[in-house]
Amino acid sequence: MYFHNIHGHLHPLTGPEMRYQALQRSKMSVKDLKNLVKTGEGTFLEFKRVVSSPGKIAREISALANTNGGTLLIGVDDDKSLVGLSSYHEQLYLLEQSVALCEPGISYTAEVLPYNYRDFLIVTIKQSNKKPVFVNHDDRRTVYIRVKDRSVRASREAVMIMRHQSSGKGATFEFGPYEQKLLRYLNEYERITVTDFSHLVNIGRNRASDILVNLVNAGILIFSQNGAQDYFSLARDVS
Repeated sequence: MYFHNIHGHLHPLTGPEMRYQALQRSKMSVKDLKNLVKTGEGTFLEFKRVVSSPGKIAREISALANTNGGTLLIGVDDDKSLVGLSSYHEQLYLLEQSVALCEPGISYTAEVLPYNYRDFLIVTIKQSNKKPVFVNHDDRRTVYIRVKDRSVRASREAVMIMRHQSSGKGATFEFGPYEQKLLRYLNEYERITVTDFSHLVNIGRNRASDILVNLVNAGILIFSQNGAQDYFSLARDVS
């Protein structure tokens, strides 16, 4: 059995009782915690009453890592109630299991804030520089992203764009008839989905997807996610 310390490094647990090392106390004050909770869940903040399932928490952790990073508050209910934990030790173990489901590994810190005879875990997840981060669970490899206050499954296009951005490679494209028709459409209607583009130029969805993603990678288009349907629009500096 292993334990992730607050800096995400593995250390073996030893001793007959295999006790967990004590977490560092958070520098956040109770007032800071209350003010943070008042802001509500969002792109950078997720509440969990408890870590009930490593698979579910891995989804939240990976989504934050795949987006802009953020904070996971354990001991806070969805209605912003500060319920706290009777003990953080079991929760820390489940958190460790959740992180182990993420590939590649993520960088995070965990701290404890005692309040009113209860504990609150403050988990800070850094944005990954090796995207996409997959969740390996139930024989599936799934990518999640953060959209507003929800962690949702990433689309094919989102995964492709993340891979390209992490590769650091440039993008080239041929400005052919499909691209010309696309730009004329966007100059009039401002945004387009993969399905709409596929119908517009009468090509298969995957080919339409590849063209749009390539134009995003080349800086011609902007990719947007609103939780319902992804869409593409012209970059501001493209006339």
